[in-house]
Amino acid sequence: MGARILVVDDEPDILELVRFNLAQAGFSVEMAANAQEAMSSMRRKPPDLIILDLMLPDRPGTEVCRELRADPKLADTPVIMLTAKSEEVDRVVGFELGADDYLTKPFSPREMVLRVRAVLRRGRGAAPPTQRLDHGPLGLDVDRHRCTVNGTPIDLTAKEFDLLHALMSRPGRVMTRERLLDEVWGSEISVTPRTIDTHLKRLREKLGEAGGLIDTIRGVGYRFAE
Repeated sequence: MGARILVVDDEPDILELVRFNLAQAGFSVEMAANAQEAMSSMRRKPPDLIILDLMLPDRPGTEVCRELRADPKLADTPVIMLTAKSEEVDRVVGFELGADDYLTKPFSPREMVLRVRAVLRRGRGAAPPTQRLDHGPLGLDVDRHRCTVNGTPIDLTAKEFDLLHALMSRPGRVMTRERLLDEVWGSEISVTPRTIDTHLKRLREKLGEAGGLIDTIRGVGYRFAE
């Protein structure tokens, strides 16, 4: 069988829909109807990925996600959030707690399978340290602090370079504005999240055609193309 997926949702119809489509795609599927069942299952045998509903009967999914990330044995387990809510705050909180992706109900079973495969493929967390990053026409030489597009040097400020480095290091991973602020500006608390938007706008303009590699995730943050 393929990767082991734990699906956590209190709606039997959703559980069966997800189970059936993941099984058809070759995955091994386990199910839990509440947070307590989910945590017991995970601690008994950690899954390869968790699909986690945010509205569980006994505890919010955000609390489950927080507990996961605090457990050394489960901290690196990828999480896809499943929610009926459309408010951006739920997605932002989930990403800040370490979720890797999200699906909003109602969702396409095919899209769900594709997202599961994509998250498993890239794994969770930052890419291993590397001195050079290349993606299509865009190149980033970390040691030399040098950026090129189609071999032509691009003049970036230190913050623009650091932003690009943070995004390119995690292809396909959504980075919230708050996470980027923490990584790039650190303790400079006078900086606001909207500062990210201003810097990203300038960065895209400087990168020209390669600027399209940076996607805006509305209401959440940014993602570098996978």
